[in-house]
Amino acid sequence: MNFVFVSPNFPQAYRWFCIRLRENGVNVLGVGDARYEELHPDLRKALTEYYRVDSLENYDEMVRALGHFTARYGKLDWVESNNEYWLELDAALRTDFNITTGLKSDEIVKYKSKQHMKAYFQAAGVPSARFAPVTTVDAALAFTAQVGYPVVVKPDNGVGAAATYKLKNDRDVENFFAQLPEEPYLMEEYVPGVVTTYDGVCNSKGEVLFAASHITPNSIMDMVNEGVPCCYYVDKQVPPEVERAGRAVLKAFGATRRFFHLEFFHLTADKEGLGKTGDIVALEVNMRPAGGFTPDMLNFSQSVDVYQIWADMVAFDQRKHTYEGEPRYCAYIGRRDGVQYSLSDQALLECYGEHVCLHTRMPAALAGAMGNQVTIACFDTEAEVKEFMQTAFAQG
Repeated sequence: MNFVFVSPNFPQAYRWFCIRLRENGVNVLGVGDARYEELHPDLRKALTEYYRVDSLENYDEMVRALGHFTARYGKLDWVESNNEYWLELDAALRTDFNITTGLKSDEIVKYKSKQHMKAYFQAAGVPSARFAPVTTVDAALAFTAQVGYPVVVKPDNGVGAAATYKLKNDRDVENFFAQLPEEPYLMEEYVPGVVTTYDGVCNSKGEVLFAASHITPNSIMDMVNEGVPCCYYVDKQVPPEVERAGRAVLKAFGATRRFFHLEFFHLTADKEGLGKTGDIVALEVNMRPAGGFTPDMLNFSQSVDVYQIWADMVAFDQRKHTYEGEPRYCAYIGRRDGVQYSLSDQALLECYGEHVCLHTRMPAALAGAMGNQVTIACFDTEAEVKEFMQTAFAQG
């Protein structure tokens, strides 16, 4: 099997996808813009060959890279980056090289356009926020008159909460239109809720081989725009209502052969047209692993190896490994440079040392949303998670 991994070096943990593929007997071919010498030594060992391009944005270069691999190794079986930013590139390459193990260009829109996602949520029987395409000020004000303030504006094709804003009154709407971005935007009614996810891997039949869930207590939008403390945690188990909604959404989308990251709201207040407190409301789907160090957090929490589970899906279309160990809560805190916290990083480590699984720096490209200094720790109870987060972000 010839597997082309796009940008295997970023984020750095993605080398484990390549390592596990190689251990499964897969011929792993890397394409990236980093110099070969900059690749992690373990990644270099896992790759049969690495083709460097000046820019992954240059499609002609990418076509030449895959043409080179085809000439040298024969038919290519997979192309994947597991990275939101490159999903459309992956699909275009699959289309042009007739690779059938993933989404092609005519299918990718349902996973990239938030507007298109709405129809699939409806088919799954999971409610989602009312919306309107951003067109004119008058149309926007008519929508706010219907749903009330606040409303949220977001790129139709966007990642996470990037360039997403809460508008609280008519003046905010008018100011937004005065600086209207060029790309298509949606306006949605505001949903009072806590973001809860359904993360995992499914095979060619759409069967879920592994699933977990993480919870983000603070607004992701506020983390990105206002520097609100970045924290979230992996639940010990997937709540039944999240499991039901997640499987229904996967089925409606026809998702196969993927790592998936589905986002929902757990309503924190009754919302007319959406449900009662505690109900599930769909937010968006992402056909790749959750960002940052979340795959490692899934491993820490569930005592598994998600890189291996994914590689087994690729090579064998099933889960081949079993794992032992009790599930735990796994918490993430991302502290920001320039903020005076009550405890120094060293003091925090001394306080929670036996619980800490990872303490490292977040790459600059992700630090704006995720914080600069990362500490990930596991606990037996939610009360311990909350105490850890409060202690880590206390200032003084």
